Amino acid sequence: MNSRRKFIQNSSLIGLAMSIKPDFSLFEKQDQILGHGDFKYKVDMKWGNLDPTKVPVVNCHEMVMDRKGRMIMLTDEAKNNVIIYDQSGKLLDTWTLGLKSGHGLTLVDEGDAEYLWVVDNGGRVLKTTLDGKIITEIKNPKEVGIYSEDMRWTPTETTVAPNGDLYIADGYGSQYFLHYDSDGNFIRKFGGDGHGDAQFKTAHGITVDQRGGAAPTLICTSRGHNSFKRFSMDGEYIETMFLPGAFVCRPVIHGENLYAGVCWSRLKYLEQMPDSGFVTILDKNNKVVSNPGGTAPEYKNGELQLMVQSEPVFKHCHDVCIDQDENIYVCQWNAGKTYPIKLTRV
Repeated sequence: MNSRRKFIQNSSLIGLAMSIKPDFSLFEKQDQILGHGDFKYKVDMKWGNLDPTKVPVVNCHEMVMDRKGRMIMLTDEAKNNVIIYDQSGKLLDTWTLGLKSGHGLTLVDEGDAEYLWVVDNGGRVLKTTLDGKIITEIKNPKEVGIYSEDMRWTPTETTVAPNGDLYIADGYGSQYFLHYDSDGNFIRKFGGDGHGDAQFKTAHGITVDQRGGAAPTLICTSRGHNSFKRFSMDGEYIETMFLPGAFVCRPVIHGENLYAGVCWSRLKYLEQMPDSGFVTILDKNNKVVSNPGGTAPEYKNGELQLMVQSEPVFKHCHDVCIDQDENIYVCQWNAGKTYPIKLTRV
């Protein structure tokens, strides 16, 4: 591990988060290092840059890594919903389903092959091969009586349990998580809109947590609450992981750690500051250990203090993908149609 650098705390967090246009060339010249403790990273702004006239993006929403180490990214650009890179940032392939609101991307290894679950905010949840062939599609819950006609359906994410069960986050809709068996039969829904322990504000993401060999549980995002919430596989509330200041997107588990892109940060309750994203990293005990691009995590009397952007590197971090060397690839929303940023661990 290289020698650690001390960061100078910026005295005006609001100024950094509002209308600043970062000079990314400056960061590159200085070999800018982000992060805290044992989780520090060098910023690579050029890693995934492509010719926008040939391979355009609107928002780089999510990314996963397959068995071959290829980085598979979902965009909401209908010309190329999926962009596949190698780990040097070289373009390998693109394909599209013609989706105008591609948002959620989950990879599942079924032994014989790997598959993708693709979520479009327009209401579609599709299972595909890695080259874009549609295998199955989940029916709109309004069509099969799961939702009433007056309920909004705007799905954002999926996860797959060890037994093959599927969970869908209706993060921009009615704030429920929908649980299906491996054959696509509906089992239950849980959550819903509200401020209770088992309720959600922007139920944006979900993943299965089996760290430390524990029995699987679900970690669900409540972005408006600056929180992850843990549930049993049957949808029973267990606990809340409060991340003050951080409007987190989906939880991503790699090894013992939990990573997430932070789309916005705040100074006042529910006040989203534009262009104020960062990345947050939690250890096996769900304690925040590093915030690349954000303020150093601080605990007082066991309580995590407010976290906000401290370095104007990111705009709105929407997802992270972690490779075998623990480098982080950051996908962004509303970031000027830019490509992913790589954080190389140092």
